[in-house]
Amino acid sequence: MGSSLFSLLKGMRRIAVGSHNLFSGTVRSFSSKKLSRMSLYSIISPIGNPKISIVPELDSWVDTGKSVRVHELIHIIRDLRKRRRFSQALEVSEWMSNRGICELSTGDHAIRLDLIGKVRGLDSAESYFNSLNEEERTDKIYSALLNCYVRERLSEKSVSHMQKMKEMGFVSTSLPYNNLMSLYTVVGQHEKVPDLLNEMKENGILPNNFSYRVCINSYGSRSDIEGMEKVLKEMTQQHFILMDWNTYAVVANFYIKAGHAEKAVAALKKAEDILLEMPDGVGFNHIVSLYGNLGNKSEVLRLKEVQRSVCERLMNRDYIAILGALTKLGELEESRLLLQEWEFSGNGYDFRVPNTILIGYCQKGLVEEAELLLEEIVKKGKTPIPNSFGILAAGYMDKGEMGKAVDYMMRALSVFPGNEGWNPNPKVVTSILNWLGQEGDIKQVESFVGFLSAVVPINREMYLALIKANLRGGKEVDGLLKSMEADKLEVDEETKKMLENLAGGDPKN
Repeated sequence: MGSSLFSLLKGMRRIAVGSHNLFSGTVRSFSSKKLSRMSLYSIISPIGNPKISIVPELDSWVDTGKSVRVHELIHIIRDLRKRRRFSQALEVSEWMSNRGICELSTGDHAIRLDLIGKVRGLDSAESYFNSLNEEERTDKIYSALLNCYVRERLSEKSVSHMQKMKEMGFVSTSLPYNNLMSLYTVVGQHEKVPDLLNEMKENGILPNNFSYRVCINSYGSRSDIEGMEKVLKEMTQQHFILMDWNTYAVVANFYIKAGHAEKAVAALKKAEDILLEMPDGVGFNHIVSLYGNLGNKSEVLRLKEVQRSVCERLMNRDYIAILGALTKLGELEESRLLLQEWEFSGNGYDFRVPNTILIGYCQKGLVEEAELLLEEIVKKGKTPIPNSFGILAAGYMDKGEMGKAVDYMMRALSVFPGNEGWNPNPKVVTSILNWLGQEGDIKQVESFVGFLSAVVPINREMYLALIKANLRGGKEVDGLLKSMEADKLEVDEETKKMLENLAGGDPKN
């Protein structure tokens, strides 16, 4: 039984990988068929899977006699970084050097160091730094390495490196200070942030909006509203600072947490005034969510119309933010009306929009209502993404209806191909596997584990569910135990007792 099961699992993984490679190949061949009128960027950009090497496309471009312009390569690197396709950006950077396209500037070296840190890790970034000669180790290079230390949350190394930068005269802007303040924020050492802001000012370095905002956050995180207000006042009085909606949103959030509703509304109004002058959909979404936290339905609906007027139309992300606020307020009927409006908006169908209402229903314990809504959507010819079914699986798990939770998680796993960015909720998966081990029949468990193993690596919980189901069904489990041992996974105490009871005390017998 064990060998046949794992043949099934391997087969399912091959199918998943095969379909992935087929899709990837389609993208590559599509790009390569375009003629010379296409730019190098237009060939590189569609290769969206960061696991695919773009070096063959770069080589092919040059080998077929096409010219390469340095500024286009720099633009490609910038675009790939923006899209978080860091490995491909690093490939372009290194290809430029390997092909002798141009000499790297200090900025190019800094970008490459940052990419190496993201793709290959800190040790490789430090090795690259050490490989540069003294003339090449400029302030930009030192700042890039500091950023790597901050990203890895290495406080001592960050502080030591910052000190060396000061000694070399490489701290002349707010960027290094902002990096260190960000580190203290992430590691929860908020009390150290104001000292850095003061040091920056004492050294004649002008703080920027981010500097002040991080400091405001440090006081708010410690519930020091007076300190937060003092920094905000100082920020508003600086002639070199143009106030931004984000800062007022941060302040409003801490006012809400502290129970100062009137002050929160005043801060949100200032954020709105800025957004009216410089429209930003993300900004509107943020303050809509904060009004939701305040429990203010009328302001949520008013801002929806303000945003529609200022930004000319509502995008999917805007509907998601407004629906999120309404469901948080328990306004589910209002949410359904807004969903209908979205369906006729002409926007592309994005399941994250109705998923927001599904989550709202489930959080209120109205899983059946969420189920009916999803069925209505399916009847309209739409194919849900895995997370849509996963939301219902979580809802039924919370209600203790594990049979339905299994059914919906199976449906989620069945539509996984083509949705490779999705990962099932670990808590839900663990609960289902535990329940299947105790209650499920062998075929049901094998089927679930088979689908699940095509999405996440086989783990201890999957083995235990299979072992327990087989033991309850009177089947041998030697093959499973050997595979589990080979994967260096331990059997839990409950399963050991089951094995001992069946084998007269010898769990391997």
